[in-house]
Amino acid sequence: MLRTKLLFTFFILIATLGFTARVTKSDDIVGTWLTSSTNSKIIIFKTGNYFYGKISWLRNELNEQGKIKVDDKNPDTALRSRHILGLLLLKGFEYDEKNNEWVNGEIYDPKSGKTYSCKMKLTNNNTLEVHGFIGISLIGKTEIWTRSE
Repeated sequence: MLRTKLLFTFFILIATLGFTARVTKSDDIVGTWLTSSTNSKIIIFKTGNYFYGKISWLRNELNEQGKIKVDDKNPDTALRSRHILGLLLLKGFEYDEKNNEWVNGEIYDPKSGKTYSCKMKLTNNNTLEVHGFIGISLIGKTEIWTRSE
């Protein structure tokens, strides 16, 4: 009898866990995210079927000379006077429903002026893995961003 009760409890527990498993939806990534350095916040938004992200907040909006930070490392000299605040950082991500991740996008690093291939994945509702890479995704850098108010 005790064995039957334990088995019954076990199956109820497994069934409950199965029903409460989180299913990611494509729009779950939309919102404001604090970067791992905690020096900036990125607003991720959707336009059509694609996702983008722009810098919405900087801990320090001014550079060492007391001037507004600009995109001075950009390889395109015509873009070097753009303000960092409001800069489009994430471009063209598509949601891959099979793998529950956002893929085929690019991330721009204003500190280096370089653009990398990128994919993103929610590990939970408030944690986003952002993986930038060149070539294959096995080689690259992953940052953890946290959802912000």
